[in-house]
Amino acid sequence: MKIREIKLTNFKRFTETTIADIPGTARLVIVAGPNGCGKSSLIDAAHMWYRGHFARSNAWDENYHRKQIAGASTNWNNSVAVQFHDPQPSSEAEKRKALYVRSAYRNDPEFSLDSLSRVSPATQEFRISRLIDNDQAVGLNYRRLVSQGFEEVYERADPSLTMAEFREKFIGEIRDAMQRLFPGLVLNSLGNPLSAGTFRFDKGDSQAFLYKNLSGGEKSAFDLLLDIFVKKKEFDDTVFFIDEPEAHMAPGLQGALLDELYRAIPANSQLWLATHSIGMMRRARDLAQSHSGSVVFLDFDGVNFDLPTTLRPIEPNRPFWKRAIHIALDDLAGYVTPEQVVLCEGGRVDGGRDFDAECYNEIFQSEYPHVVFLGAGNANDIENDPRGVGRLLTALAPHVEIARVVDRDDRTDAEVRTLQEKNVRVLSLRESLNNPRPVESRVANFV
Repeated sequence: MKIREIKLTNFKRFTETTIADIPGTARLVIVAGPNGCGKSSLIDAAHMWYRGHFARSNAWDENYHRKQIAGASTNWNNSVAVQFHDPQPSSEAEKRKALYVRSAYRNDPEFSLDSLSRVSPATQEFRISRLIDNDQAVGLNYRRLVSQGFEEVYERADPSLTMAEFREKFIGEIRDAMQRLFPGLVLNSLGNPLSAGTFRFDKGDSQAFLYKNLSGGEKSAFDLLLDIFVKKKEFDDTVFFIDEPEAHMAPGLQGALLDELYRAIPANSQLWLATHSIGMMRRARDLAQSHSGSVVFLDFDGVNFDLPTTLRPIEPNRPFWKRAIHIALDDLAGYVTPEQVVLCEGGRVDGGRDFDAECYNEIFQSEYPHVVFLGAGNANDIENDPRGVGRLLTALAPHVEIARVVDRDDRTDAEVRTLQEKNVRVLSLRESLNNPRPVESRVANFV
């Protein structure tokens, strides 16, 4: 399933809001913005709509879901509407697996199993009614794996399977995903489900230690990945919503977790993530570049949802990333450097404006959001760097790439080639009042 549109009327903080034009190619939808901007409320709306319309388990809470303003009138039946690119689900099975939601309050610190019992289908499992409820899934998924394992052994298993092959079938995917995230951490087994059964892990010299001894970040990642791997057998054509998947996780792991989540969801499914993690958003940008049309961004920052509003996917540009970095890092954002700095002719004179650099930055902020143009003097300054601007930038930010560009002016072809041999790029057209051309055409292909 792929969502095309969501409409909200007097739901929580939304008065009259439409999330529109989500393309059918979108496999990943990033809902970005600071705390309190409405990201979680959007997921709450989708969850309430699913429970009321498809799961026959109405979860409407008048004091929680309805927007608390005088004169606001709504109910669960008309507060949220969700439209898919596919035909609206009609059969009971299609409705039950249309949506799947995880809240940000995922806390399942330890569990153990001492008896066996049959587990109901995943599509009939309702852990939470609202996104503020604690969403404990690890213990339930352990029970589901054990239950499925016994059914396989006694009813469906291929008699030629060895015990090692059988174990691989049930824990291989989640074990491999966790090892990619945490090299050296190995899911050992399901333990003994008849005696304090729980997941067991190996790390270094520690062998078969209990799930409860994992770190908070390891538990958080294991919870989300395990849940998808276990549930995707039934939720195989589904829109998955996860609120703050980066919770309890170091920044370096957040982008890697997004990779694993993106890889894990079924081919026909869609993944919506509400996040302010710069690591996840940067990795989403990389996925968008390598999988054209598969990733879209919704920007909730600064939107007044008290007014009628329509939000559509945006192309992340430099202002978007600047806001995202400020949200993620607060006062540290000023220390974050771009990926590339282009030294161009111009610069501030007597406190004035750096006109050329301002033009370049404005023109290319969407196409090259991680490139900053900086006026560094005249053509000789750019070519020879007598003031050491490039060297200073390299010393302050060793990972930033420095590029140089000068105007063509009246240089000959031979002079242009000489500059190019020194890694100085030259604009392709001469300045001419008789033949004005957009600056884009003169700067094309130099960044």
